[in-house]
Amino acid sequence: MTRKRLLRTATVVTGSLALAASLTACGGGSPAADGEGGEKVVTVYSADGLKSEKGDGWYDKVFADFTRKTGIEVKYVEGGSGEMVQRAVREKTNTQADVLITLPPFIQQADGKGLLQSYKPQGSEKVNGADKAADGKWTSVVNNYFGFVYNKKELSEAPKTWEELLDAKYKGKLQYSTPGVAGDGTAVLIKSMHDFGGQEPAMEYLKKLQANNVGPSSSTSKLAPKTDKGELLVANGDVQMNFAQSKSMPNLGIWFPAKEGGKPTSFALPYAAGLVDRAPHTENGKKLLDFLLSEEAQQLVSGVGGGFPARTDVKPTDANAVELTKLMAGVEIFEPNWADIDKNLTGYVDAWKSATGS
Repeated sequence: MTRKRLLRTATVVTGSLALAASLTACGGGSPAADGEGGEKVVTVYSADGLKSEKGDGWYDKVFADFTRKTGIEVKYVEGGSGEMVQRAVREKTNTQADVLITLPPFIQQADGKGLLQSYKPQGSEKVNGADKAADGKWTSVVNNYFGFVYNKKELSEAPKTWEELLDAKYKGKLQYSTPGVAGDGTAVLIKSMHDFGGQEPAMEYLKKLQANNVGPSSSTSKLAPKTDKGELLVANGDVQMNFAQSKSMPNLGIWFPAKEGGKPTSFALPYAAGLVDRAPHTENGKKLLDFLLSEEAQQLVSGVGGGFPARTDVKPTDANAVELTKLMAGVEIFEPNWADIDKNLTGYVDAWKSATGS
């Protein structure tokens, strides 16, 4: 969820072939006033999971509504969270994105690299303090949780523990996306360090798990189709993305690993959005952020996107919302120390590489 999330192979859609040329023509940090003769366009760099290949995802619906109401076209570039941040860094002297949407800890990383400017969208006052930056550099637009998927046809019930995944029946049938590249892959490190009680025991476990692991994957979103088809029995993901995928993938089930003897755990992995510093279409970016947090858009998060509204005052009662509530029942939610993770992410990823030989 390249939320993801955080990386997956970059996919450029919606006017992708002409995007590079048109953005170069705009120039980074162009002073053109969007509402005063400027271009009626806004460019979004986002982690994958909220747009559907079938055109029925939350982004598909909300972007279309936004364009219809404002006349502003949304240019969309999709990849893993880490990849989107890296791309924005490379373009810092010729800024092309207006809005950046990634999963943590990459939104914090983007802020630390000076990629974001302060803007508090309308409706952000209804977002929990933990789900937004106090200085307005970013705010969550869709809440989400980390999870795993399994093949319901091949497995009569979901695995329950991390230790169970060490069984030989999972050899060559288990895969998780690459930490440090994919958001959900990085989440594997975060959850395992929490569940096993620290970096060292987590790396010891992941070293053992490597015997069953298919290998690296920059794209979390591609693992669910493989799991649905039976090519994999187990993979990582996130609730929003996998719940949405399960509507067209009947064999896909969602579960949350526990340490043997413990409870299943997860943590919030929201899609967090920020206004890019020196964006070529700043005013249009602000309008889009306002729209993403509008009651209208937030009401569609569960029913259309399979996720959880970021606004606490929006409480959908659709069938998806009811099902998602049941799915999370009994799962212990912990809050990662994002400041520590942002500061030490490179070290954690290096430790993982050393432990797994990746």
